Amino acid sequence: MKTPDNSEKNNLHPRNLHRSRYDFELLISNCHELKAFVSVNKHRIETIDFSNPIAVKMLNKALLKTYYDIPNWDIPKNYLCPPIPGRTDYIHYLADLLAEANNGVIPLGSLVLGLDIGTGANCIYPILGNAIYDWSFVGTDIDEKAIENCSKIIEANPKLIDAISLQQQTESRFIFKNIITPEDRFTFTMCNPPFHASAQDANQSTVRKVSNLNPKEKKITNPVLNFGGHNAELWCDGGEIGFVTQMIYESAKYAMQCQWFTTLVSKKDNLSSIYKTLNKVNAASIKTIDMAQGQKTSRIVAWTFLSEVQQKSWKL
Repeated sequence: MKTPDNSEKNNLHPRNLHRSRYDFELLISNCHELKAFVSVNKHRIETIDFSNPIAVKMLNKALLKTYYDIPNWDIPKNYLCPPIPGRTDYIHYLADLLAEANNGVIPLGSLVLGLDIGTGANCIYPILGNAIYDWSFVGTDIDEKAIENCSKIIEANPKLIDAISLQQQTESRFIFKNIITPEDRFTFTMCNPPFHASAQDANQSTVRKVSNLNPKEKKITNPVLNFGGHNAELWCDGGEIGFVTQMIYESAKYAMQCQWFTTLVSKKDNLSSIYKTLNKVNAASIKTIDMAQGQKTSRIVAWTFLSEVQQKSWKL
């Protein structure tokens, strides 16, 4: 018999819809396929096996259908299946950042245009940003198959067709070049950069993650990725710090075409180097926004080349 659990995840953003435990009864009513993956744990609380990639994907499908009016969503095998509560937090903190230069009011509607760097096969940030705040997005990725799957998601959900456009980055050494044209003006950019510096590092991290999810199981050396992850999603030469450093140097070339550049930074030790690089390119303002999901801590680093006056005059 299950026990009701009303505990609240206080570390999530106050507007995050997922601060409470998942309501599996509601989720299953909207996505019947989820039922096969739900069980009652030793605390008599309903849950799923978060080391099972199919279960995690089904949970995402149920969440997107129940809370974000996205009835049709899927990703190919071995692509990143994002934990939605944490992805939602990034969107809410971006909204707070934009409100600071808008008299404390969160800007809504399609005139707010975001650029999602490395949107993956899941297209999750554009989906959430559009569902919550009605923002428009351009999603980019170097992976042609990822772009193709995002296109399928958009076509299968008509409300997204006019809200999200896609563009493949054809040169992996660049981030904004080939994407931002002289006519473009973005309200913000966002990115969940590749975390690891090599495929070996990425695999070792996955081993630790799956072992932590199943501490009583024998040691796993060749795990099934619980949240998936294609090569370009998980690692790149130079790892997180290399990717973010390249992003900062490129951003200076498009200084007047974007109100805020932002990125997730998972490794706290990378911050000092990131701040030095931002000072080298003469960023006008730098902000660090702390986030936490469960035991994991992360942060958003945001920078702009615009003065406060220029920000307030930015047309949303």
